[in-house]
Amino acid sequence: MTDETSTKPSATSSMWGGRFQSGPSAVMEAINASVDIDQRMAEQDIAGSIAHAEMLGATGIISSEDAAAIQRGLEQVREEIRAGGFSWSKALEDVHMNVEARLKEIIGEPAGRLHTARSRNDQVATDFRLWLRDACDRIDMALAAYQSALVAQAERHADQVMPGFTHLQTAQPVSLGHHLLSYVEAAERDRGRFRDARARLNEAPLGCAALAGTAFPIDRERTAKSLGFDRPMTNSLDAVSARDFALEVLSAAAICAVNLSRFAEEIVLWCTRRFGFASLSDAWSTGSSIMPQKRNPDAAELVRAKPGRIIGSLTGLLTVVKGLPLAYSKDLQEDKAPTFQAVDDLELALAAMAGMAADLSFNPDALELAAGEAYSDATDLADWLVRELGKPFRDAHHIAGSIVKAAEARDIPLAELSLAEMQAVEKEIDESVFSVLSARASMNSRISLGGTAPVRVREQVARWSNHLGL
Repeated sequence: MTDETSTKPSATSSMWGGRFQSGPSAVMEAINASVDIDQRMAEQDIAGSIAHAEMLGATGIISSEDAAAIQRGLEQVREEIRAGGFSWSKALEDVHMNVEARLKEIIGEPAGRLHTARSRNDQVATDFRLWLRDACDRIDMALAAYQSALVAQAERHADQVMPGFTHLQTAQPVSLGHHLLSYVEAAERDRGRFRDARARLNEAPLGCAALAGTAFPIDRERTAKSLGFDRPMTNSLDAVSARDFALEVLSAAAICAVNLSRFAEEIVLWCTRRFGFASLSDAWSTGSSIMPQKRNPDAAELVRAKPGRIIGSLTGLLTVVKGLPLAYSKDLQEDKAPTFQAVDDLELALAAMAGMAADLSFNPDALELAAGEAYSDATDLADWLVRELGKPFRDAHHIAGSIVKAAEARDIPLAELSLAEMQAVEKEIDESVFSVLSARASMNSRISLGGTAPVRVREQVARWSNHLGL
């Protein structure tokens, strides 16, 4: 029996071990292997290898017969992986070696020609960019679905008044539709960040080899075009060592997760008995193991937790990359686990938020009652003093504050003060002031561009519906 630090023969030695006399220790093999993580890039790895083999054949670097055999073999490997019948080996370290080893079993000697004019360094950088490009596309679709659910709710509730908050204190009445559309705007900015990240990462490292390029007459434009990249990368050192493309996607993911978390927090608050603004169906709620009366918005709470993990992934990769000299270092193997985890977390959070956004049922009576509380129409009183009596706003603000103080002393809304009580503060006030002293009147009056008046909300719903193809 050997201890875990002893050396033993390894299947990897046939791939890269020509100068080594013995295989790695068990611990070395364990820390070096990444196949449990990077096998998720199998589709991208095979696509890159097919493009590379086709180019090698077209340029005469390998024979057309070998190129065709490699492509047929890779397609078989891809089908085996898709069918779930592929046997992954940790001894073969990573997805690249596993695929190549199986290719050799299928087609024999020509498989060894596939790695001509490339390295695992440019290969993994290519695979990772392809994987993140696909992830950005999926996230964009998920964000669009989330936006669509919000727009549908906003259309139904354009006329529903609710309290708007600052400092979590009742501020001014707003339309529920307007409130929901604010998250549509944030999601669109998130989509823009992912589109920008996708555009910047869509350059091909393939053909840059280990760090210095290759002496073979390869056609990098051909492989870049075949894989849907905009262009080949033009500096081989940068191509194999850059990971800022992953950092940019993780940054966009972190910001997106924070935006989702803000709405998730509101869902948690709105579904409490203290607010009573909304409720979620059984599909998006859980119960308590001890308290039979409980109905918990756990999906929203879990979405609220996701930014912690995603920000952690961003911070982790920033820390891995921050001190690395050019070009490739093995540290960069640690780029994929946090990135994959963050993308998984974000996609799940987006699916949950789209589901909850569509599922929410609102309590109109509770919303309207809360909208009129805490003198939320005080600004409308000040605006009336400016508009009707020509008062400077600072004076109007002071007058309205004094009238609020009088209403507070009696614990009544502004609209229940008598005209005489208001005139005791400002003698020019007349009966028409009462037309603006309600939550609904306040909401309806905010007709400026970007305002909360239902007419503006419906315009924005129409714009977003057109944009999203609803």
